[in-house]
Amino acid sequence: MPRAALIDYGVGNIFSMKNALQRAGFTVDVTSERKVISSADAIVLPGVGAFGVAAKNIATLKPAILESVKRGAPLLGSCLGMQLLFDGSEEGPGEGLGIIRGGVIRFGGELKTPHMGWNTLMTVRPDELLEGIEEDDYFYFVHSYYVSPVDPSVVVAETSYGVDFPSVVSRNAVYGTQFHPEKSGKAGAALLENFARIVGR
Repeated sequence: MPRAALIDYGVGNIFSMKNALQRAGFTVDVTSERKVISSADAIVLPGVGAFGVAAKNIATLKPAILESVKRGAPLLGSCLGMQLLFDGSEEGPGEGLGIIRGGVIRFGGELKTPHMGWNTLMTVRPDELLEGIEEDDYFYFVHSYYVSPVDPSVVVAETSYGVDFPSVVSRNAVYGTQFHPEKSGKAGAALLENFARIVGR
């Protein structure tokens, strides 16, 4: 079974993600140790909370994460974890990981925030992370900010909430989902199983 380093950086829903990853076929190490991150088959960045706090907390782990990505270890970031893949955020100070170029911006206008509840994906381009997932499958979202990549080709799927925003991105073996797959029922479970297959290749 592939071993996933589930990074504990003091924000959010670590244990629901751990359980979901185990059901998808991973052995899971909940960790904030660089050595464990460096030796894992895959890295998972969960997250609920504010970007500035998360960026500060993850700073000491950044070299290990970037080195693992460089050697080809797949990475999955969900919700705030997806936003941390980018350079920075309007939500607060601090640097993201900069793996995908771009920023994170707030929903504008009269939209009620956070965008919270169930919504669907509109596929922009095929990706094996979404294999077997249909456009009428629902995923669970809770967020007031969304990513704005410099290179639009990283966008795999969009979701509509006042604007069409990127809800799934990928670049090489780095993946981000703005929704919480661990809270998204059968569709979320299928996505995590796809990620396990990608890692196990």
